[in-house]
Amino acid sequence: MLARIVRISLSTALLALGVAVALGAQNPAGRGGGRGGGRGGGRGRAIQVMTLTTTAWSDGGAIPTKYAQPGHEVSPPLAWTGAPDSTASFVLIAHDPNAATGNGTDDVLHWLVWNIPGSARALPEAFPQGPEQPDGTRQISVTGPYYRAPAAPANGPPHHFVYELFALDTVVAVPPTGAPPAATRAAVTAAMAGHVRAKAVLIGLYKRPQ
Repeated sequence: MLARIVRISLSTALLALGVAVALGAQNPAGRGGGRGGGRGGGRGRAIQVMTLTTTAWSDGGAIPTKYAQPGHEVSPPLAWTGAPDSTASFVLIAHDPNAATGNGTDDVLHWLVWNIPGSARALPEAFPQGPEQPDGTRQISVTGPYYRAPAAPANGPPHHFVYELFALDTVVAVPPTGAPPAATRAAVTAAMAGHVRAKAVLIGLYKRPQ
């Protein structure tokens, strides 16, 4: 058990470091309702703190089965406040840092949604599948253009599923198709560098029932 905890901690640390570097040291790592703001937003601007919530669970609480793979695999309703007036688009990254992949510097991508309109303040429950929505919103996950619900093993501790929302002062010119999900994630993350103006974080815990 100790070895497993050490591996998870190392993977999480490496992931946070990799994202921070990719975003130009914009300090994207945070916890609970968007903490983690600060200087480094590019061009001398500070990263503003937003709040990201869901009616499905409290921050840091258990994710209901409805929003997990044993349920209906519907995406949770999400809403946010505190976005800067200059926001051109939002990016949402939902991932499981307790499930490292590859060499341990990446993790399972459950949902990447980008080019959410800057006027938006919510994503509805059961967000429609497909690579691009009529309003220009694009999405991908490790398995396709849709929300991939949590599915942590039953024989272990709950996994931390992290939902990170970024407010950008630009629109991300990355197509939703034509590349593997990992490459698309890397391209979107790279395109965000220097353009993050605010951030919020929401965490949910989940593991399969025994």
